[in-house]
Amino acid sequence: MGTNGAVPGEQGKQEKSVKRGNWGNQIEFVLTSVGYAVGLGNVWRFPYLCYRNGGGAFMFPYFIMLVFCGIPLFFMELSFGQFASQGCLGVWRVSPMFKGVGYGMMVVSTYIGIYYNVVICIAFYYFFVSMTHTLPWTYCSNPWNTPDCAGVLDSNLSSRVALNITQLLNSTQKRTSPSEEYWRRYVLNLSDDIGNLGEVRLPLLGCLGVSWVVVFLCLIKGVKSSGKVVYFTATFPYVVLTILFVRGITLEGAVTGIMYYLTPQWDKILNAKVWGDAASQIFYSLGCAWGGLITMASYNKFHNNCYRDSIIISITNCATSVYAGFVIFSILGFMAKHLGVDVSKVADHGPGLAFVAYPEALTLLPISPLWSILFFFMLILLGLGTQFCLLETLVTAIVDEVGNEWIIRKKTFVTLGVAVAGFLLGVPLTTQAGIYWLLLMDNYAASFSLVVISCIMCVAIMYIYGHRNYFKDIEMMLGFPPPLFFQICWRFISPAIIFFILVFTVIQYRPISYNEYVYPAWAISIGFLMALSSVICIPIYAIYKVCRSEGDTLLERLKNATKASKDWGPALPEHRSGRYAPVFSPSTESHLEVQPLQPEKGQNEAVAASPVQGSNGSAHSQDSRL
Repeated sequence: MGTNGAVPGEQGKQEKSVKRGNWGNQIEFVLTSVGYAVGLGNVWRFPYLCYRNGGGAFMFPYFIMLVFCGIPLFFMELSFGQFASQGCLGVWRVSPMFKGVGYGMMVVSTYIGIYYNVVICIAFYYFFVSMTHTLPWTYCSNPWNTPDCAGVLDSNLSSRVALNITQLLNSTQKRTSPSEEYWRRYVLNLSDDIGNLGEVRLPLLGCLGVSWVVVFLCLIKGVKSSGKVVYFTATFPYVVLTILFVRGITLEGAVTGIMYYLTPQWDKILNAKVWGDAASQIFYSLGCAWGGLITMASYNKFHNNCYRDSIIISITNCATSVYAGFVIFSILGFMAKHLGVDVSKVADHGPGLAFVAYPEALTLLPISPLWSILFFFMLILLGLGTQFCLLETLVTAIVDEVGNEWIIRKKTFVTLGVAVAGFLLGVPLTTQAGIYWLLLMDNYAASFSLVVISCIMCVAIMYIYGHRNYFKDIEMMLGFPPPLFFQICWRFISPAIIFFILVFTVIQYRPISYNEYVYPAWAISIGFLMALSSVICIPIYAIYKVCRSEGDTLLERLKNATKASKDWGPALPEHRSGRYAPVFSPSTESHLEVQPLQPEKGQNEAVAASPVQGSNGSAHSQDSRL
């Protein structure tokens, strides 16, 4: 490149963004974000929370939390990433002292990425074993079954009545379903304690390998390849949900199940727990503070309307949750009618719903393997959509942080390295005690730490960087400032709700248990260490940054550590206008004024002409004309 003045830097920047890549088009970004936000929780957490917290009455706090906390936080993260075109570490040039928040997001994404893929691998396992004539969890006649096993299909009614009488007489004998015994005694081969790892379950290990290979292949070219994959992975689950929905509502007893799910119990709405559950569910479901939203938005064009996107994606996510509830509860209602019990007896959440209750209900349907294959295929796709973004978050953060030409070229190898590490760290979760560890990570690694991270992020952007600055940035990017409602939410309401979630989480805290198994104290302390490990990044990095800053007094150092760094702002030179315009010394001004513009223009035309990056380059030149 040229040797004079500011040109190499300017040109390098232009190049870099072309090299960094963009989404092929806007639909790819929206689909990826929908795939990211819509995950397993929409199917296995929301319907259960809704039924437990007063049915239709739960929708009221749920949508209020969506409007006042979900959409504003979503918009904030998207605009933050898009403005700087940086991953979750690079964006903290806005206030370098808070870069620890970015590291915290990376740690959280690492934990979630490890155990999330194990859940996908179990779904893969069930998907493969469903390809038989009769599902393996249909009858009680298998070597792994116990005498307590009572299938829905293999006992005639009289023996079931007899069983009910014996249950009344002898309350210790509890009916276990064949699907539950299949899950606990065969798939997991569950050990009696979290410390007793036993052996690695080889079928699960194989499936874990399969799911990591799939994730790696979809991300082999970064967002260029994953952007094409999401056309399928983000849309097909809706096809499957609709098929299962139609199948579900045509069964007898379906209406009972759906009434259970939707009947409002208005007295519950005054209960703080219901509001807390609504806020937490919105917060975790949208994937705020995981770093994924910032990362995905960083690949957007600078002038993309991320305000519109954030509303579309958030509402799609919540609508999916509500829709999934119909699918789940229609079939659970059918099963409850078949068993002659109350729906509350068969309702479950988490892995218990996906791998025990629902598969058992599917055995009652004609051509049950077909429905089973569809259901688990849907779970796999829902999981993969989230997993792509978790992996991409880590890779983007590493690549942007190192930031030299070499690592940008070698990005595929970084992806491979992260995938291999994720696979190896997931191996302990495929042992006989794996499910205990998985639930431990789910409950501690990714719960209250996310809330703390999000709260600090809000405060840092709104109060340290300054809300006026941030609103100006958004106006420069979108052409209009954020609507007044969002300004109020960002400054006051959302941080207050996040703080409420935090307090609520602490008050509501119960030590974790799995069915009857109570976790030992040492395991719970490991859980707390995992939760702390992401939050502790924030103060550690802040102290480090203050010590490294210039200044004689502590106050000066603090000011310098929180002041936006020089390279904060839009990534491409043609978008750096207003207060981001490069400052030249007066003597060389006239000489340099012309200089950066010419190569710029030539470059844009050259890029537009080359077929590979056509969309990218030409879009940028149009943007600069705007």
